[in-house]
Amino acid sequence: MRSKIGPHRFFFGWWVVVATFFISLYAAGAVFYGFTTVFEPIANEMGWSYTQISFAASLRGLEMGLLAPLTGVLVDRLGARKLVFGGGIITAAGLLMLRYTTSLGMFYAAFILIAIGMSSCTFNVPMTAVANWFKKKIGIASGIALSGFGFGGILIPTMVKLIDSYGWRTTMVILAVGMLIIVLPLSLLYRRKPEQYGYVLDGEAEGPATAGKLLAPSAVAQVDVKTKQAIRTGAFWIMTLAFTAHMVVVQAVITHVMPYLSSIGIARATSGLVASGVPLVSIAGRLGLGWLGDKMDRRLVAAGCLAMMGLGLLCFGCASSVGIWLLVPFLIFFGVGYGGSNTQRTSLPREYFGRASFGTLFGLMTGINTLGSIVGPPLAGWAFDTWGSYQGIWYILAGLPLLAMMAMLSMPKPASGPQQTR
Repeated sequence: MRSKIGPHRFFFGWWVVVATFFISLYAAGAVFYGFTTVFEPIANEMGWSYTQISFAASLRGLEMGLLAPLTGVLVDRLGARKLVFGGGIITAAGLLMLRYTTSLGMFYAAFILIAIGMSSCTFNVPMTAVANWFKKKIGIASGIALSGFGFGGILIPTMVKLIDSYGWRTTMVILAVGMLIIVLPLSLLYRRKPEQYGYVLDGEAEGPATAGKLLAPSAVAQVDVKTKQAIRTGAFWIMTLAFTAHMVVVQAVITHVMPYLSSIGIARATSGLVASGVPLVSIAGRLGLGWLGDKMDRRLVAAGCLAMMGLGLLCFGCASSVGIWLLVPFLIFFGVGYGGSNTQRTSLPREYFGRASFGTLFGLMTGINTLGSIVGPPLAGWAFDTWGSYQGIWYILAGLPLLAMMAMLSMPKPASGPQQTR
């Protein structure tokens, strides 16, 4: 039976944003950004190569890629609550399985389980829920929600201390318990589309819902493009390929930031602070550039974000030869650009294609984007195993967001005014 909520002064869509913020914070800190903290301890204990360990991140990305289109369809049909609740349980089970890992096969199996859970409780599913409640304010709403991923960086120094004090296996148990305590209660805040509860998009006008019926559509001009029509457009593929390049770079850096810094002589505690700085600085991009995207052409904002990522990665690569002071501009350019680009990943397709099939379309885009997640980490690991240095791969990868920037600038403007394509 559908839960009932009535219209209140505080627009309920912001509660959906709050739930997404805190779930993203914990899941990102514990699993996405936190993987770099266990990279070296696992390598030291198990004797596996950097390429072998990096492949775990690719398996996680592969499974999320395969599941993203499915979860996109499911969230359109079932809503986010059930998917997020179940995803939290499955992710916790995967973390517990990591605790008992004794072989490379078991290690990979644990990450596949984590991938299944994460694909149901992070990014695609909760961000679809957010997109269902906002249109004109989708940039700032997405920015706030996705800032949870940025704040996930605050968990990295804590994870470093836990691992150094209790070992990486015990830390996995602690993270699994936290997943259950934090994610499951917050999942209950998710609701379906606002018209079902007496609201309209963005909460700008409210009226009583008629029993058994949806409210009339918002006065805000709607563009609702169906899935088959959207995938025939150049805009869909430009966005998809640009953000696939984004994912290659992001996953490579996030996975290897601490091993890279250790390889150039930076202490583990310090490299942990740098690793946490990437998501924390990204908050400025998620919020500031999310807001800016609501005020001006989102294509230009997205292109600027990608350019900043490329420039930041050049600084990252030069830090080993020029000086570690370049880590400061790396954090600023890469962090802000990465955060802003993530916000545009949600708001751009929402602007171009509407919300009628948003979950399905966004899931398809995310699934293709995940090809970047598959390639990035093992490519960087292979480069280090082969060349004995990360510097060359950072220079190569810096060109990807710059190419994506040029593609983004070539994208046509979105359609304006009411539109329904079937």
